[in-house]
Amino acid sequence: MENIALIGSVLLVHLLATISPGPDFVVAVKNSMSYSRKTGTWTAIGCGLGISIHIMYCVAGLAVVISKYILLFDAIKYLGAAYLIYLGIASAFSKSSRIKIQKETKKEDISRLAAVRIGFFTNVLNPKATLYFLSVFTFALSPTTPHSVVAFISLGMIAITMIWFSLVSVFFTQKKMLAIFNHYQGVFNKTLGGVLILLGIKVAFMHK
Repeated sequence: MENIALIGSVLLVHLLATISPGPDFVVAVKNSMSYSRKTGTWTAIGCGLGISIHIMYCVAGLAVVISKYILLFDAIKYLGAAYLIYLGIASAFSKSSRIKIQKETKKEDISRLAAVRIGFFTNVLNPKATLYFLSVFTFALSPTTPHSVVAFISLGMIAITMIWFSLVSVFFTQKKMLAIFNHYQGVFNKTLGGVLILLGIKVAFMHK
């Protein structure tokens, strides 16, 4: 039961963080409008593959720290907690800004590999991603966490990323969907902020 709660908490936070517009959002929309929805979908797959890189170095690095350097792990834990709380406060008090997507002139379509590559490098080279994933996996990992739980969380995060940005490429180019998102953006920002603050507090007080 405890593992189910852990999985649900981490995947919910990741879903909310993924929905929040960022570089992946921009490139998914741009490629779907400039080329095709199919290209937007392949871009989404690239973003998901980028997530796998962040997960691998976080899981491998934190596993070593947990097993050998408890003080260093505590430092990472408190830094991660502070970062999550900072993100939560920034989100809760941020002003909604309407997203405007201008109609792009259609170009000759690019290959699947090129679309995947664009999504992959956009995600991997995002400077905010490292701290975000370290924070999340500080919360998720402990010496007693089953490998199957870590694997399920990892695959779930990758799947959420791919599915969400595939939906972005299909729906967010439509005016009605964009209008709905803009209308409820303030509610979303406050919800995300509250969840991140609570998670940050939980990370700060957890024991390994």
